[in-house]
Amino acid sequence: MLARREGYTVMSRKNAIRFGALALAVALDTYLLLPVGGPGGAKGTLATLAYEDLAAAIAVQEHHNPDLLAMPGVAGTAVGFDLSGKPVVKVYLTRENVAGIPVSLDGHALVTEVTGAFTAWGDMPPEAAAAANDETDPKRSFARPVPIGVSTGQVDVTAGTIGARVTTGAEVFALSNNHVYANRNEANPGDKILQPGRVDGGIDPTDAIGTLHEYEPIRFCSPFPNCPANRIDAAIAATTTDNLGNSTPSNGYGTPQSRVLEARLGMEVQKYGRTTGHTHGKISGLNATMNVGFRDNTARFSGQIVISGGGFSGPGDSGSLIVAGGTGPDSRRPVGLLFAGSQSSTLANPIGLVLERFGVRIDGTDR
Repeated sequence: MLARREGYTVMSRKNAIRFGALALAVALDTYLLLPVGGPGGAKGTLATLAYEDLAAAIAVQEHHNPDLLAMPGVAGTAVGFDLSGKPVVKVYLTRENVAGIPVSLDGHALVTEVTGAFTAWGDMPPEAAAAANDETDPKRSFARPVPIGVSTGQVDVTAGTIGARVTTGAEVFALSNNHVYANRNEANPGDKILQPGRVDGGIDPTDAIGTLHEYEPIRFCSPFPNCPANRIDAAIAATTTDNLGNSTPSNGYGTPQSRVLEARLGMEVQKYGRTTGHTHGKISGLNATMNVGFRDNTARFSGQIVISGGGFSGPGDSGSLIVAGGTGPDSRRPVGLLFAGSQSSTLANPIGLVLERFGVRIDGTDR
């Protein structure tokens, strides 16, 4: 269905594409924004064709994922746009000169991108830590209520990032990743959650801001490439408004909006995190299926968001809330939950899936 908004044709589709015995469902819950040409939207058919091309790219990607992901040197796949704006299948490589990558898939364009391997961006080795430098440094200990976007972790985890304050309306929680708050499935409900994280000087119980409440288990590959699909890497910790605020430090983007926003290719986004602070990037891949390395195992995530820009995130930024950039009405609307990255790209869960899993909403502003 097409609708008008601010000079663009907006197309949304919510259905699934399945392939025989694979039974793989692909939710196209993203918006495709295309310029309207002339009075009455004379080029509306171009929007339809572009949407159909994007759906076709996803279909081809899903069909060939098992073979592509089993190739040594392939980190994952997604759909994106080429330089001409045409939807393509993207294959992410851990290194140059990976053998066996086709030039096209079923007649559909394929492009490769050397990103390096993707790894979880939290619970990094202790030597990766650095001392806090000033009063806005996200690695330091903050007075309660602490801001979002700063160092945190379960008592046995080095450090990650507080993504947001979320609420059911009656209860308040801190949102981050499973591997930050649940220690890769190894923590127990009630375990203390610290700010700052242990590697940044957090001490149990002095620096506790809450306790682990619930997490979505990560299903690891055992053995590779026998990898069940994960959709989110997320956990929530019970806390209070006395212990946790809902805005970043003063050098960040401020308070996120409560209303979420579906990811779009080309969307400008921003985040505030423990290691790299306030950064900006652009969504370059959707429906990503990626092999992600954790400390002692690998897990596969599907339906993910890829953000381009090597400086957008780094180890310790896991758990950061990714919000829309710019200054318009959509600015600061939540888009994703950061959990992994590579030397050139960042990986995020769609925030809607995360909030739905725990029955919460972002405790933010209306605008």
